[in-house]
Amino acid sequence: MTKPFVRADVQAVLDMLAQQEGPKMHEVEPDMARQMMLAMGQIAERPRGDLFAVSDIRVPSGHGHDIPARVYHPSEPDGPAPALVFYHGGGWVIGDLETHDSLCAEMARQLGMTVLSVDYRLAPEHKFPAAGEDCIAATTWAANSPAELGHDVTGLVLSGDSAGGNMTAITAQALTGTLPVPILAQFLIYPGVDMTASTGSMQEFGEGYLLTAEGMQWFSNHYLGAPADVEDPRASPLKAESLAGQPRALVYTCGLDPLRDQGRAYAGRLIASGVRTIYREAPGQIHGSFNLRQAIPSAQEDLSACIADLKHLLNEAVAPE
Repeated sequence: MTKPFVRADVQAVLDMLAQQEGPKMHEVEPDMARQMMLAMGQIAERPRGDLFAVSDIRVPSGHGHDIPARVYHPSEPDGPAPALVFYHGGGWVIGDLETHDSLCAEMARQLGMTVLSVDYRLAPEHKFPAAGEDCIAATTWAANSPAELGHDVTGLVLSGDSAGGNMTAITAQALTGTLPVPILAQFLIYPGVDMTASTGSMQEFGEGYLLTAEGMQWFSNHYLGAPADVEDPRASPLKAESLAGQPRALVYTCGLDPLRDQGRAYAGRLIASGVRTIYREAPGQIHGSFNLRQAIPSAQEDLSACIADLKHLLNEAVAPE
């Protein structure tokens, strides 16, 4: 088999990871894995940078608990405007407001848009479908222009990476057409959308490219409560009966990602369903790279290209008929 193309900055990170001693993330308990993800970000991710304001809030879930969240204002709010709701990655087991702080700040800055980052409940403490319930609740809350967002909300953009891309898809499927404002677009970043996937890119890149097939199985084992859950569209949104009528979509995948083929398949189904979709794939790039932009400078260029695509979709969404 021909050796796949790997960017030079990506290869440097892979070489560094290969030299590290100690257990892999899927070989430790969830609490330790969470600390490992935080530590990697402190080394490989860019600083947050300047914004007008950042505030931590709590969002009512409607089910007896509050959902921690963080609001990013790139500039002082000035009248009604759209807002972006972000769901972090981490396999439904790891990740939080801190691991994705820099990425959310950068998206807010480049879009010139308020961003609400949602710290949904994690497994195994809270099994499927708790994470999705929190994301749907927080998105519904944001759509009703709460004072904590600082301005009236005219529409929403939904976005997330990896497991957060999964949350983006299921939240869009659950809420499209039900909110007081429209979902203007959805931005799925190397999403996991099929819990049954075991072939194609999952095999080809399942070892040696940061995210591994063993790691995905570890996440799944912690997240799902029963074997049948893998077929539930709330866990595997690719298995939804129909995607017709879904919001405009930007689907971004990485060429060396075990999840690549899932993202391709979801974009293909959106397009086949008549949904305005932009599909962008980054050759030679690895899963999780938007959280490694200090160590992988080309990932910053990938992010900026995606933001340009997203702006194009948003301009279409708000253009007069």
